[in-house]
Amino acid sequence: MKIEIEKSQLNGWTAVFIHVVIFLVSVWLIYFGFELVNSHLLVTNGYVFAAGIILFLLCIFMGFGYFTLEPNEAAILLLFGEYIGTEKTFGFRWANPLYKKEKISLRARNFDSQKLKVNDKKGNPIEISAVIVWKVEDTAEAQFEVENFIDYVHMQSESAIRHLAMAYSYDDTEGEKISLRSSIDEVSEHLLKEIEQRVSGAGVNILDARINHLAYAPEIAQAMLQRQQAEAIIAARTKIVDGAVGMVEMALERLKDEGVVDLDEEHKAALVGNLLLVLCSDKDAQPIVNAGNLY
Repeated sequence: MKIEIEKSQLNGWTAVFIHVVIFLVSVWLIYFGFELVNSHLLVTNGYVFAAGIILFLLCIFMGFGYFTLEPNEAAILLLFGEYIGTEKTFGFRWANPLYKKEKISLRARNFDSQKLKVNDKKGNPIEISAVIVWKVEDTAEAQFEVENFIDYVHMQSESAIRHLAMAYSYDDTEGEKISLRSSIDEVSEHLLKEIEQRVSGAGVNILDARINHLAYAPEIAQAMLQRQQAEAIIAARTKIVDGAVGMVEMALERLKDEGVVDLDEEHKAALVGNLLLVLCSDKDAQPIVNAGNLY
């Protein structure tokens, strides 16, 4: 496993100053050597002229060593295929012209996965997608441990999303404590940890993972909507009946305590039936007034 080595290179402006000095010296030596040739000082003119040419070629060679880095950007330095180090100091820099410089961004990146169709814990087909926020943490691992770290993170994230969807039910029915729809924080934390575990060897850091789309598959969406509506109606009716029974009990107790009327069991049953009918009906009750007999 490659481990990142931070290796700071020469400031670019310092290199420019040295570059200019070497260039001026080379020009002076070439000019001085040329003058020596004209004056027929054969003993020294060849060495001086050759030194000037060598320095001039060195100036040209040095020109290939300049590069720039933006904030949150790094350059991986390679010498004939061997990893030398990573330069993370942004700005104008200079390194050995023989170094191969491969730039890599250290900024946070967003990955919005495509909508994946997968079965949940109960086997219901659902559609799910997530947004993953990540960034490169170790440039050496990201560059050398996997073929393409961007594709690697995308594939592993989608694999983790599929595994997550199969581990939970879509909804919290039948006593499920955690579900995809109702336990967003717990599910997101699980997704974050699973992606971190899958990409641990790629030199990246997962900053956040959140589900951004969750729905039943189109072929069962209508049936599941009807089931949810039925469950909601049953829950509402249960609450209405509980309240109605409490109101009937309270009414009978007050009638008895205040001595308004003394009802036998038959009349109590009729009163309870009428009250429950009025309180539990989903429509307004239409009372019938008994005016008695004319004859």
